[in-house]
Amino acid sequence: MTDQVVPVVTRAGELDETTLQSGECVRKSGVSPQHTPATKIWFGRVSNEPGHRSPPHHHEECETGGYVLKGHGRIYFGEDYKEFIDMYEGDFVFVPPFMPHVEVNMSTTEELVWLTCRTPDNLVTNLPDVPDEALEGYRRA
Repeated sequence: MTDQVVPVVTRAGELDETTLQSGECVRKSGVSPQHTPATKIWFGRVSNEPGHRSPPHHHEECETGGYVLKGHGRIYFGEDYKEFIDMYEGDFVFVPPFMPHVEVNMSTTEELVWLTCRTPDNLVTNLPDVPDEALEGYRRA
């Protein structure tokens, strides 16, 4: 008998939390090498509680795509994280490999929820943190 790969369903309450993390940005995988036969994709749910953010990080050689399900997010990048893009419900975003960035929930009252897909896996390299004040317009809950 061959080792046939078949479809795998990850139920809503069974998302895998053993994937790499960065601070207060919580990643839970639905399709990933951590718990499916996948070898070249990581696809999961990412959330930030109101006013929470990730520390600076990058995703090594991974290309990353995201889709905002709920909330107002912001990604800071560039020299001293002075540049940023805002994302709202229904927006897609692409983050290139090795790009240092900070993922932020800009709301102090609503959760930010998005789907993220990257290849080949959820690789995360956390970088030295920056003070909240360095991130234009950001404030904690």
